[in-house]
Amino acid sequence: MPSKSTDLKTAISHEDARRIVVGQHDDPFAVLGPHTVDGARFVNAFDPGAARIFAVVSGKKHALGAVRDAPGVFSGEVPGTEPYLLCGEDDAGGSWEMEDAFRFGPVMGEMDEYLLAEGTHERIWKVLGAHVIEHEGALGTHFAVWAPNARRVSVVGDFNAWDGRRHPMRRRGATGVWETFVPGAGDGTVYKFEILGIDGTTMPLKADPVGFGSQHAPENASVVRDISGFGWDDAQWMSQRGARNARTAPISIYEVHLGSWRRKVENDNRMLSYRELTTELVDYVADMGFTHIELLPISEFPFDGSWGYQPVGMFAPTIRFGPPHEFRDLIEAAHQKGVGVVLDWVPGHFPTDAHGLGRFDGTALYEHADLREGFHQDWNTYIYNYGRREVSNYLISNALYWLEEYHIDGLRVDAVASMLYRDYSRKDGEWVPNKDGGRENYETIDMLQRMNVTVYGKVDGIMTAAEESTSFPGVSRPVDDGGLGFGYKWNMGWMNDTLEYMKKDPIHRKHHHHQMTFGLHYAFSENFILPISHDEVVHGKGSMLTKMPGNEWEKFANLRAYYGFMWGHPGKKLLFMGQEFAQRTEWNHNISLDWACLDDERHAGMQRLVRDLNTLYRAEPALHVKDCEPDGFQWIESTDAEASTYAWIRRGGEDDTPVVIISNFTPVERSGWQCGLPHEGRWREALNTDASTYGGGDRGNMGEVIAQGAGWHGQPASARVTLPPLSTVILTFEGS
Repeated sequence: MPSKSTDLKTAISHEDARRIVVGQHDDPFAVLGPHTVDGARFVNAFDPGAARIFAVVSGKKHALGAVRDAPGVFSGEVPGTEPYLLCGEDDAGGSWEMEDAFRFGPVMGEMDEYLLAEGTHERIWKVLGAHVIEHEGALGTHFAVWAPNARRVSVVGDFNAWDGRRHPMRRRGATGVWETFVPGAGDGTVYKFEILGIDGTTMPLKADPVGFGSQHAPENASVVRDISGFGWDDAQWMSQRGARNARTAPISIYEVHLGSWRRKVENDNRMLSYRELTTELVDYVADMGFTHIELLPISEFPFDGSWGYQPVGMFAPTIRFGPPHEFRDLIEAAHQKGVGVVLDWVPGHFPTDAHGLGRFDGTALYEHADLREGFHQDWNTYIYNYGRREVSNYLISNALYWLEEYHIDGLRVDAVASMLYRDYSRKDGEWVPNKDGGRENYETIDMLQRMNVTVYGKVDGIMTAAEESTSFPGVSRPVDDGGLGFGYKWNMGWMNDTLEYMKKDPIHRKHHHHQMTFGLHYAFSENFILPISHDEVVHGKGSMLTKMPGNEWEKFANLRAYYGFMWGHPGKKLLFMGQEFAQRTEWNHNISLDWACLDDERHAGMQRLVRDLNTLYRAEPALHVKDCEPDGFQWIESTDAEASTYAWIRRGGEDDTPVVIISNFTPVERSGWQCGLPHEGRWREALNTDASTYGGGDRGNMGEVIAQGAGWHGQPASARVTLPPLSTVILTFEGS
């Protein structure tokens, strides 16, 4: 028989019971669970699927009475002080046992509370999110989420039939944080948060802002992932990476979109897993001589077509390629091969998907309420409210999280220009000036400075880089010197100018000679990376090969000459996948790179060239030690517009031999071109982009040139050099 509603002595009022039933009690832990009444222990429980509830102590059942007019609410005296289980029964003969989540005390400590309330907790992922723990003798998961304006927050999932009344959470004072411990929930548990807004409206179910895992799209719930206990085996790399990321180091970055680098076409065109990439990608990158892999964003994102640039799960490596530990396997494999890993990090905006951060607790919590500040018109996304201390702390902590938990070696920060300027891509009247009436976003500046100070201060040997397309001063200057504190800045001006030059028919290049030299006027104002990124081979821009003018031979020759120019130019290097072998088509995120084109020797030759450029760049200190120093560069010839030739010297430290780079951007061979050189003696032709192994015509200098004492170009020596058409020649000094 079902339990009858009773007016016997209980430890719950009818009003409290009613509010529990309708899911509108704002302090359920004050009502449910064990309570002492006149010296006796009473237990109040709620299970809407139960006809009867018992408390089981030492194997003995004690019936709880059903509370009148409150279906699913039970209350009764339970003797003793020993822990109890709840046992439910329904009228169909079913029964079940469960721990009572309301008998467990808080998990968060006072110091965590204090730091969260202050907005200064550097490692919020240690406290918020979902953590598999043992608490008061029971195994389960601790859930915690920041929702300061909510009237109620519940964690929901299969474990409670997605019923927000069953696991409402405990409010932690003035922190704005809600927490609860759910016994029995463990790794792999699917969950979301149900939030009752300040106006009594139930929000769409929300994914965990600090969740470590997510479901496969199109599903979008969070997934409990136990990220503890990974046994890292990369100590040697970690101890050396500071030198590998330094301004004096050779840094050549291979930018990769994991979903389209290579696919298993024979297996329904599926993407490679993190585990498969540990060998296929890592071995390839190491063989090609790149020093770093830069991954397009891997924080969980709902839409494949965003390439990861509209993330929802900032703390969750995307499940597309595997769970978190397997992502760590990929990082570890790279480190064991001597390759660093940089993540593309997106703190500039977030999508409007209902399960995401937008109006998270019924208010504009993570974003600005004013759309002139809080909405990106170009991308239809929300903009973080960097002036709110908890929000900026959320982002700074996220940056630290990837570096500490996943041994990431650096962060490339996306779209920094859009963050720095309040009027970015806005018309008059569509933006809000700063307190001084200007366009600079002081709150963003402060957040980026604090982020850089934090990550450089807490994690040894890392690097940060900014994709910043304006002339904002001091991007890579230290914070204590007034800068933003980044280690590096992408040189977007150099990229735009030089690509525009290369697109032109060689007959017209003499009129645009300055586009290849202008970058040297500011080349040392920042610590620059020269980026040929994914953005240059999408949206109708063509591939690197198809940008080049001329017939087929000339297109390949132009691109080879350009790569030689780039690798000889001051600045660290970055090349997007597929461009190392001159893929013909634009990048398409839905399909694999066109690896079959390597059957064509022209493409294979381009690949060999990039490998050899990386090898030379790493081997010759003059090509990298002073990438960011003006005394590491000297023009030999920068004004020969008529012949479209350029020549310059790269220098390293005092004991490093110089390197000379000469580029000819016309389809005319220039035999006997007199080139000034800094030393008499033998200069080895270390690389010639016209070599037959690269697909060229094998014209050049028979492996060496001899410099005599006849000065030229302001240098004490000179030599007659053969410059093949559309080529770059690199000479290294071998001695007298």
